[in-house]
Amino acid sequence: MMQMRLLPVLLLLSVLLGACGAPEPLYVPDVVQRAAELNGRDVTVSGAYLRRGAASDLSVLAMGVSTLPNGLDAQPLGDAIWIEGFPEPVIADLNRPGDAIYGFVQVSGRFESGAFGPGSAYPHRITISSASAINPAQRSEVRISNEALPAGKTSLFALVDTPDASNGQTVVTQGYYFWNSVIYVLAEGISVEEDGSNPQPIGRMIWMEGFPPDKSSELNLGPSNAFVWGKVEVTGAFQSGGNFGKDGAYPSQLTVNGPVTVLQP
Repeated sequence: MMQMRLLPVLLLLSVLLGACGAPEPLYVPDVVQRAAELNGRDVTVSGAYLRRGAASDLSVLAMGVSTLPNGLDAQPLGDAIWIEGFPEPVIADLNRPGDAIYGFVQVSGRFESGAFGPGSAYPHRITISSASAINPAQRSEVRISNEALPAGKTSLFALVDTPDASNGQTVVTQGYYFWNSVIYVLAEGISVEEDGSNPQPIGRMIWMEGFPPDKSSELNLGPSNAFVWGKVEVTGAFQSGGNFGKDGAYPSQLTVNGPVTVLQP
């Protein structure tokens, strides 16, 4: 997660880049202060990229990002530059807690001054030609295997890939439950940073309702219960063909109505 205490990282990065013999990039405050000089020119800038919702909702480069302890509610720090055309492949190397995407990046592109973004609220814009994450966190993954379950149980893969076969039925399935107060899903797997922080669901997912709180205490818990995740077997009513969960982004939902067994504490 990024909090205010991480703000000096940008200054440290300038020292590291200079020590490696690489040209020292600009930072967001530099670009804003030199806006008249740089207007219409190609620039290379380091900063904290933040996107919330679609790229047309909020897509900015700032000098840093502050978050709640669970990584949610990311907010840009200081002056922000509107960003157009941020490359989707780079998103995989950034933080994705569920309500936003953010991380330190270096971008190159055309800088312009004017009125940009929603409500023309941003006086500066960079149209991206290239971008890369700065020191992306090393992550590891755990996943369920795509194997048939015993009779009377349905694999998560089957529920996601052929949902009509189980629509409206009570099913028993297995997967990784994930909760962070914004996302509640049963997922194919979980990706975590090397120290176990910043878990994110990966692969196939089903929105989950009704997971029993007492079972959460048997799973991996984040600081101040900021997140919960672990491998479970659940019994629930399966629905498909809708718009479930956060922003209606999930086509299937599982509502727990039976036993939950923790398979991997």
